[in-house]
Amino acid sequence: MKFKILTLFPEMFPGPINHSITGKALRKKKFQLEAINIRDFSINKAKTVDDTPFGGGAGMIMKPEILQNALTFAKKGFKKNCKILSLSPSGKKITQNFIKNLVSSKEIILICGRYEGIDQRFIDYNEIEEISVGDYVLSGGEIASFILIDACVRLIPEVLGNSKSLSSESFHDYLLEYSQYTKPSIWNKLKVPEVLLTGNHKKISDWRLNNSLEKTKKIRPDLYKLFVKEKKRKL
Repeated sequence: MKFKILTLFPEMFPGPINHSITGKALRKKKFQLEAINIRDFSINKAKTVDDTPFGGGAGMIMKPEILQNALTFAKKGFKKNCKILSLSPSGKKITQNFIKNLVSSKEIILICGRYEGIDQRFIDYNEIEEISVGDYVLSGGEIASFILIDACVRLIPEVLGNSKSLSSESFHDYLLEYSQYTKPSIWNKLKVPEVLLTGNHKKISDWRLNNSLEKTKKIRPDLYKLFVKEKKRKL
C-alpha cells in the first residue's frame, strides 16, 4: 500500500506517521509514503500556486493547471487499483467502513487543499472524490491526511500486534467500544465493575456487550439506530 500526498508543505511528512504503530509499520515497509510538493509544478519563477476567486470574496484559490501538473506526475506508474481523494471540509465524512474499503487499494493519492480551497474544475475534470474527517475546518488537508493514513495503516495485516483488538474497537458493527479499566482496582474511591474481576469470561463478555450498547445509545444514538436496523435485517 502506497500513499502519495500532494501538498504545499512536504516537510510536514511523515510527521506523526513516523511514530508508534504507524512508524514501525513504515520502517518495516508495510506501507509507503511519498510527499509531492505542489509548488514544484508552478509555471512561473515566483512559484505561484493560487489566485483570487472569481466573483470576489476573501482568500485565495489553488490554481487548477498547477494541481493538474502535480497530479499527472503522481499518476506515473498509475495502477488500476488506485484511489484519488481530496481532503476537504465540504467532502463526504469518512467512516470506519469507508476506511475498510479503502485499505484494499494498492495506491492512494491524497490532495491537500489550502487557503480558501481548490478550483472546482480540477475536482470535476479528474472526478476526484472529496472526503472530510469531520464537521469542522482545518488550516489545510495535511492534518486530515494524517488521520486518514493512520486509520488505514492500522487495518493492514500484521500492523497491530493483536488482531482481535480490531473486532472490539469502536464502530465495529456500529457500536462504540465498551469501557476499559486497569490496575489499581480502586482509584480515588472509584471501583472497577465487579464482574471484570470475576474471571468469568461469559459474564464479562455479556457485560461488555451491554456496556457497549448503553454507551452507543447515550453518546451516538445515530449509530445505535443503525445497529438496531442491521440487527433486524439479519433476523
